[in-house]
Amino acid sequence: MRQRPEFRPAQAEEIARAFKAEKVQYLFVGKSGAILLGYPGTTQDVYIFPERSEANGRRIVVALRKIGFEIGEELERGIMKGNDFVQIKDGPFDVNLVFTPDAISSFADAKARGLQEGIFQVANLRDIIASKRATGRKKDEIELPLLESFRADWEKRHPVRLQSASNIAARKSRGRK
Repeated sequence: MRQRPEFRPAQAEEIARAFKAEKVQYLFVGKSGAILLGYPGTTQDVYIFPERSEANGRRIVVALRKIGFEIGEELERGIMKGNDFVQIKDGPFDVNLVFTPDAISSFADAKARGLQEGIFQVANLRDIIASKRATGRKKDEIELPLLESFRADWEKRHPVRLQSASNIAARKSRGRK
């Protein structure tokens, strides 16, 4: 059995650059997403929440192949179809595509709440925490108090710019969210 390396931000950089070049719509989620925002933890998993569409799936396959992943026909079909959970282990590191993360209603909603941290597109910490809570896994339950504390501190350091109702309405009337 192959030793799985710990997640490193350099792996996320490879993915982010490849996905940007191919115009993949995605967010980093899970503990790896929190780590990209500065959470002081470790994980072996890179979790990505991609938009579910055949076109986006095609772009994912192209991007991952360019950085050394071997995507066979069956795996390619699963990605293009947007299977709920796709594990990719034939590459320079392991990647998990989660097309339907627990407790996140839609990619569009998550993207609207998402964060841009350098080159990384990351799910909002509240979505990451809600998803971890919804899994019911013991290892996630243990981590939740630490993630909540990190979220509270992160939000203090990165306050959300409040918008007036009239600004929101004006933006919606122009067709933007």
